[in-house]
Amino acid sequence: MISLITTAKAQKKLSENSRLQRLNLQLTQRGLADRSGVPLPTLRKFEQKGLISLEGFLKLQMVLGGLENVIKSIQPNTTAFSSIDEVLKANKKPTRQRGNRK
Repeated sequence: MISLITTAKAQKKLSENSRLQRLNLQLTQRGLADRSGVPLPTLRKFEQKGLISLEGFLKLQMVLGGLENVIKSIQPNTTAFSSIDEVLKANKKPTRQRGNRK
């Protein structure tokens, strides 16, 4: 699947949305940093440039109340059955899947 958004734009949007969440909760940067355990300079860098580790981002989202949404957003999509054959195949034991690209 081709995406029309770049990773840089995605990072910027994540940082903007996180900043808006923080402001809606009436938290200062220092208050969020203290509650999340993310250092204040790291939080500032994230809000300005969108750069942060995954662990830091998840810590911020835990305090901001968005952690469940982050987890839900990357769950694999399930498709509805379009035939009885698909239903019967779904009841079989799944086979192990492995990635073949590095």
